[in-house]
Amino acid sequence: MKKIKPTESELEILQILWQKGSATVREVHEVLSLHKDSGYTTTLKLMQIMYEKGLVIRNDQNKTHIYQPNVSKENTQQQLVGKMIHSLFGGSATALVMQALGTNKPNAEELQAIQTLLDNLKSAK
Repeated sequence: MKKIKPTESELEILQILWQKGSATVREVHEVLSLHKDSGYTTTLKLMQIMYEKGLVIRNDQNKTHIYQPNVSKENTQQQLVGKMIHSLFGGSATALVMQALGTNKPNAEELQAIQTLLDNLKSAK
């Protein structure tokens, strides 16, 4: 499996494409500009680079190009979390989880999902 290394800006664009499924540069730029001061040409250039890297695919049958993610959200998350565990937490997933739970208090629903995951991990042994 090919390792992907999207930049922070590329991840922002991927988040939009994962949510929308497909979008034009203008549509992506409109969402980005709600929380980021960035020019249209910057968004265009980033998406062209992402196309060259294989992070997105582009349908250019029409005058307006339509972009779609070419990497799955789950695979990208898995690779980035794996890299983070290795580089920041000395390979310890436990240290990552403890840091995450200490920083952001989970709500009751999230705690139940975490408990279910823990129960499943225990019964799998």
